[in-house]
Amino acid sequence: MDKTAKTELYRTFLIEQLPEPLTRASAHIQLFDNYIANTRMRLRTVRNPDSKEWTYILQQRMHSETLAFQTKLAEIYLNEAEHERFEIFEGTEIRKNRYFHEYDGRTVEFDVYIGKLWGLNIARVEFDDESDLREYEPPPFVFCEITDNAFFRGENLVGRTFEDVQAEVAKLDIPARQAASME
Repeated sequence: MDKTAKTELYRTFLIEQLPEPLTRASAHIQLFDNYIANTRMRLRTVRNPDSKEWTYILQQRMHSETLAFQTKLAEIYLNEAEHERFEIFEGTEIRKNRYFHEYDGRTVEFDVYIGKLWGLNIARVEFDDESDLREYEPPPFVFCEITDNAFFRGENLVGRTFEDVQAEVAKLDIPARQAASME
C-alpha cells in the first residue's frame, strides 16, 4: 500500500439522534461528499459555518477486503482553482453535518445526514490500535453497530433515500424498540 495513505481504524454505529448536550445548533462542520463513479475517489468539500471557510480535498478511500474496520485514506488538499477543475464530478453528492463530542475519554464524530438521507444519524469512533478497537464498549446512545455493513459506506449511500436506509435497518438484528426509532 502507498506509504502516503493514512490507515484509519474505526467503528460506526447507528444513533437515533445527537446525544446530550449536543443539539443541531451545536458547533459543527458541513461536509459535501461527491463520489466519482466507478472509482474509490471522492471530492470532499468542508465548510465551517462559524468562520465561513471552505476546504477542498480530493480523497481516495481504500477499504480493507478482510477487516471491515480498516480503511486506507489518501488525500490531496486543493485550492479553489484546482477544486473548480473537479466540479464536473459534483452531483453525486451526500451532505451531512458533523459534530464532535468527547465521551468516555474518546472523541466521537456524529454525522447527521441531510437531503434525501434526512433521518440517518451515524456515530463513528477512531482508534490508534486494533486492541483498543476490539475492547471498546459502545456508548448507551448507540443502538446498532454497522461497522461491517457496507451499505452504510458513503459511496453506497449515493442515490439512496431514507426509505432505503429504513429497509436496510429492517434486515438487521436489532431489538424491535430500537429499530422503531428509524421508522
